[in-house]
Parts: sequence; structure tokens; C-alpha cells
Amino acid sequence: MSHPPPLTPQGATIVVESRNFNFSTEDSSAMNPNAKDSVRDSLVYSEKSELSRTGHTVVAVFLGVILLLGFISNFFVLLLFARFQVLRTPINLILLNISVSDMLVCIFGTPFSFAASLYGRWLIGDQGCKWYGFANTFFGIVSLASLAVLSYERYSTILSYTKADPSDYKKAWLAIGGAWLYSLVWTMPPFFGWSSYGPEGPGTICSVQWHQRSSGNISYVTCLFIFCLLLPLLLMVICYGKIIFFIRRVSQCDWLMPKPIYIDDGEYFGDDWRACLYMKMATMMITSKLVMCLDCLS
Repeated sequence: MSHPPPLTPQGATIVVESRNFNFSTEDSSAMNPNAKDSVRDSLVYSEKSELSRTGHTVVAVFLGVILLLGFISNFFVLLLFARFQVLRTPINLILLNISVSDMLVCIFGTPFSFAASLYGRWLIGDQGCKWYGFANTFFGIVSLASLAVLSYERYSTILSYTKADPSDYKKAWLAIGGAWLYSLVWTMPPFFGWSSYGPEGPGTICSVQWHQRSSGNISYVTCLFIFCLLLPLLLMVICYGKIIFFIRRVSQCDWLMPKPIYIDDGEYFGDDWRACLYMKMATMMITSKLVMCLDCLS
């Protein structure tokens, strides 16, 4: 009479391991809605970095230098604006806005990544990671939008032959408010389900989860790239490019034997050495303004 073979120890071990695996990954999250968040937090804290200890130290040194120089330089700019009233012109308010946004990055963003690089892991949890990703993206877009507004203002002032009104602060404040509102509109959606903020790279920084392949995340990253990076950069390239082209056209003017000059809008400067002298002086003024504006990109 034959009997069914008993379960082998190996078979029992396989069943127990399979059940434990299912319980730890799926069942607990189904019974406890907060389990998913705790798993995410543990991943943030215990994420193994691909960088060595030396790599983290090098990154920390660079971040420390950026933090120190950024804070000192922007603090010095703010101090100058507070000390000298003559600097408080409408156009300089936009420059001040760029300095303020960079200063806020140095205060609310860089210190966290600097500390994380020192310890080789993220230190302030999932909520801190979301705050870091939001703050850096938000203040960065404010700076880019302000630079784009500044380039258009220089373009319209220089090539439209209109004198800027030093007492008209309304447009400057509207531009500044628009830059902050524009940035807020594009950085809040990850908190409402359109993409998300999370760790990236070696696990010591956080940003928009651009590496995820979901349709919502891809659409958000694409829109962020187009409207918050490509368009401001394109506007700056067009505006400063036209200013440089204008300067090159002006350089055709000869001091001794003036030649006819045609500007983009069709305006004509005849064979008059006074016109060339005027244009040479205007070129020097334009160049100085352009250098001042481009210095903001450094």
C-alpha cells in the first residue's frame, strides 16, 4: 500500500519564504495606508549611494564653496542696495530680485545637500526631500524668468530708442511679481499628483522625478523643460543676439569715411560724421549695459 510522500524540509522552506515575501511587500501596504510612506522614508534614509566616500567629500567641498561664495556675493549686493539709494532704479530692482532668489537658494536649499554629502546620505526624510526639490526648482525658475524679463527690457530700451523712466517702478514690480507667480504655478503641481519630488543621483539631492517613466511624469517634465527653461533661454538668446547684431552693424561706421548704415527697422543714417560719432558713443553705452546684464548669468 503506497502512501503520499511527506513534505520535504526544502519544500516547507520555500513556502514560508514565499509567504513572508508577499506579506512584507503587498499585504502590509494594503492593510496599512501609511506603510507605503514608511517604506519610502526607509528608502530615502538607507539608499545606497554609488559614490565613494571620497566622491561625497569632493561634492561636499564644491557645495561648500558654492554656498559660501553665493551667500557672500548676494549678501554684498543686498547690502549695496540698502546702503545706496541711487541704486534703487526700476531696472536694478530686477537685478535685486535675482540676487534675492539666489540668496534664498543658499539659505533654504544648498545647506541640506551640503550636509547630506558630508554624511553620504539624505538626512531630513521624505518631507525634507520634497521641500528641497521644491525650493531649488522654485527659486531657480524665478531667477531664469527674471533674467528673461531683464533681457527683454534691455532689448526694448536699446533698440526702440526710448529712454527709460527712472521713476516708473510699476512695470518693474509687475515683472517681479509675474516671475514669482509664474514659478509658483509650475512648481506646485508635484504636490497635487502631477509628477513628484524625490531623491536622485547619489541620493544626497532631491529634485523632480524626471527619471520615472509614467505618462504624467513625462508630460510634467516636458512642460517644465519647455516653459521654464527653453522659452526663457530662447528669449535671452534672441534679445541679446539682436543687441550684438546691432553693435556689429554700428561697427561698420568708419570714423574718416562714413558709410550708410541701415538698422533693422529701416532707419537710415546718412554720410554724416556726426551720426557715426553718435553711434560710436551709443555702442560704448550699449556694451557696458550688456556686460552688466550678462554678468548676472555668472
